[in-house]
Amino acid sequence: MISHTAYAVEPWCLRETEFNLDVLAQSESVFSLSNGHVGWRGNLDEGEPHALPGSYLNGVHEQHPLPYAEAGYGFPESGQTVINVTNGKLIRLLVDDEPFDLRYGRLRSHERVLDLRRGLLHRVCEWTSPVGRTVRVRSTRLVSFTQRAIAAVAYEVEPVDARTNVVVQSEIVANEQLPAFVGDPRAGAALKSCLRPEEHFAIDMRLCLVHSTARSSQRVAAAADHVVQGPESVRTTSESTDDVGRVTVTAVLDPGESLRIEKFVSYGWSGIRSLPAVRDQVEAALAGARSTGWQGLVDQQREYLDGFWRHADIEVDGDAEIQQAVRFAIFHVLQAGNRAEQRAIPAKGLTGSGYDGHSFWDTETFVLPLLTYTSPNCVAEALHWRQDTLPTARARARQLGLRGAAFPWRTINGAECSGYWPAGTAAFHINADIAAAVVRYVSATGDTDFEREAGVELLVETARLWHSLGHHDSGGRFHIDGVTGPDEYSALANDNTYTNLMARANLQAAVDAAERHPAQAAALGVDEEETADWRDAAKAMAVPYNRALGVHEQSAGYTALGVWDFAGTPTEQYPLMLHFPYFDLYRKQVVKQADLVLSMFLCGDAFEDDQKARNFAYYEPLTVRDSSLSACVQCVMAAEVGHLRLAYDYLGEAALIDLADLQKNTRDGLHIASLAGTWIGLVAGFGGMRDHGDVLHFAPRLPEKLSRLAFSVLFRQRCLRVDVTGSQVTYALLEGEPLQVSHCGEVITLAKEGPQTRPVEKPTACPSPPNRRAGDLRHAAELRGADEGESAAFEVLVDAVGQVSAGRADAQPVAQVPFAGAGSPRQTVRALRSPFPPDRKSER
Repeated sequence: MISHTAYAVEPWCLRETEFNLDVLAQSESVFSLSNGHVGWRGNLDEGEPHALPGSYLNGVHEQHPLPYAEAGYGFPESGQTVINVTNGKLIRLLVDDEPFDLRYGRLRSHERVLDLRRGLLHRVCEWTSPVGRTVRVRSTRLVSFTQRAIAAVAYEVEPVDARTNVVVQSEIVANEQLPAFVGDPRAGAALKSCLRPEEHFAIDMRLCLVHSTARSSQRVAAAADHVVQGPESVRTTSESTDDVGRVTVTAVLDPGESLRIEKFVSYGWSGIRSLPAVRDQVEAALAGARSTGWQGLVDQQREYLDGFWRHADIEVDGDAEIQQAVRFAIFHVLQAGNRAEQRAIPAKGLTGSGYDGHSFWDTETFVLPLLTYTSPNCVAEALHWRQDTLPTARARARQLGLRGAAFPWRTINGAECSGYWPAGTAAFHINADIAAAVVRYVSATGDTDFEREAGVELLVETARLWHSLGHHDSGGRFHIDGVTGPDEYSALANDNTYTNLMARANLQAAVDAAERHPAQAAALGVDEEETADWRDAAKAMAVPYNRALGVHEQSAGYTALGVWDFAGTPTEQYPLMLHFPYFDLYRKQVVKQADLVLSMFLCGDAFEDDQKARNFAYYEPLTVRDSSLSACVQCVMAAEVGHLRLAYDYLGEAALIDLADLQKNTRDGLHIASLAGTWIGLVAGFGGMRDHGDVLHFAPRLPEKLSRLAFSVLFRQRCLRVDVTGSQVTYALLEGEPLQVSHCGEVITLAKEGPQTRPVEKPTACPSPPNRRAGDLRHAAELRGADEGESAAFEVLVDAVGQVSAGRADAQPVAQVPFAGAGSPRQTVRALRSPFPPDRKSER
């Protein structure tokens, strides 16, 4: 949890029991509300104090030049940055002329609760002004899942001890003053006053502001309306200027009386529609919300989430933190993608401006798997957005001298805006990641209409890219050279195993889709010769393997590189990319984030079980996890090869990344992919679910600290419930026609008439490799209170890692090195997190 006593661990909410400026920025992110279209950070109703004001519309951004010391052909010319749009959540309060500000007067009590069941943010506080007037303020905020353009606030104030004059100013404000940019490469570049006023009005209690951006030529409109309830003394006025619309409500309240304001806010934007069209759009949405009413919006929100949680909830017994964290994670992933509707899902969702609001490969690889099995309509919309950007991706491929489509490494509108080639454009694997998301969605839903209308085109154009990017050698092997895999501490490598395996799957999937939908393939110019070329390339794909070490290489020649000097790298020099030149990183065996290990998860059929164990043991000590995208993958593979305690620690790291601010940058927004990784860690890691082929496969196993895990997945119009204890697993079909699943290789047919129970197979016990940098193991032992015997084991393990990495023929396999843990897994992960390197992302 947030490292402050004000935050409690509860199963269905996030509760803050006192106000503290030290965690204000973090709380603004974790209390964010969104529906994938509109996003409101969890700022206080009165607006101040704040760390980062934030109101976002998915897709609304401003462009800016990308500076280069030396220009080069193919370098993107423009960057894109998400902007803070019109703030509609502001409600300022004056108590006998004193501004309600928590930094002044006396704050008697303060509580905020993010209700994960109802999708509401509640706040209640008592405050005494500097002149001695005490008031109680209650507010509830929502961003609607059912009415895409709508957010709303119910605000109530009542005096506690004396007759009080109150003034409430409900505002919509554009071009808010933002904090000064401090140069953190993770934070979005703050663009000041980038909204140009076009129209404003205030009529009765209805407000409207219309603005446009200077460079990206987008028009943004925001409107608000109010319902006021109070004593007869209530008076209202309204006014507007270019950047501010305001309704002012005044009242004289006696103890026992209250003033209540229900505020409805609507948003809309377009890059092509006229001012009247966009203005009328928000006016119409506002009228719809007024018609529904506040209670109607609350009821709709609860009804929607009741249906979602029936299919998406995960129950965890044995760790209250993980139970809270996984529901928090699922809720925020839903908020990021629910009503995105053919827009990108940014790495931070709509919770902050970190990473400039860009979307990366995170979406397809980490976020969409969760949504595929809990809210598949969101996935179809996200992939339709990729299809909509195909013209830009085709143009980018032509610019690079390639066929097909080259999707951008980082983007908001579909155009590449990564200014660093080795960690940007060269990470071509994003194209295969998109293709894999298409295959997963179609397999999980059976949506042949989507495959025909969108999937075929995406698979064909990405397959064309791979065939033109690679080449056959004289022996017939197919190679893909000069690319960057998921590990950004290795760049421009030949035959990156992850890239090659994902490309192979992409090529074969394109062949299969073309055969299933010949008319669509023919319309794209696909013929038998082209599909034969794809099939041949897939069959001949090079997959580097070091026979002497018995491990797959991350890329060709990787195991021959020198090993990073972990022992000589102190904790304060992590993340490495902020303290060492990439030239040094690229030449050493040091892994920023799971790469080869990720390929074993997503392309598991390409590896034998013993290969997975050896690969995991080899790469684990080399992986420093200077990225938030690593822990969940390492959790999954640690569980598969039998390191359940280590997997449990990794699960905690993924789950608590924002609640505990492990990377020290939650202030800029939540890590949506790592939050999705909490679901992946539980479902794919301890639930053992794999979606290779047309049947869901399960091989569940629990760590000692978890006594039960239960989850549901949607699969081909069925709802499957999986309930795992330490000794058995029960499969139950909750909805739909009979379904076949595989349990540890046994095919089971499920029907609604009754569940089926099978024993949980115990994994082969094997010592865990280290879950930190090899050179930092001694420090980890000290943190965890290791005894002399364990410290000695660490020393042996450090030596073994160095021998294996150096390729010594007499090296003892790391997986066979004795390793005894000290303390509980929760103590372990707490200790190992304390000096954790913050997640930096030069280019993700």
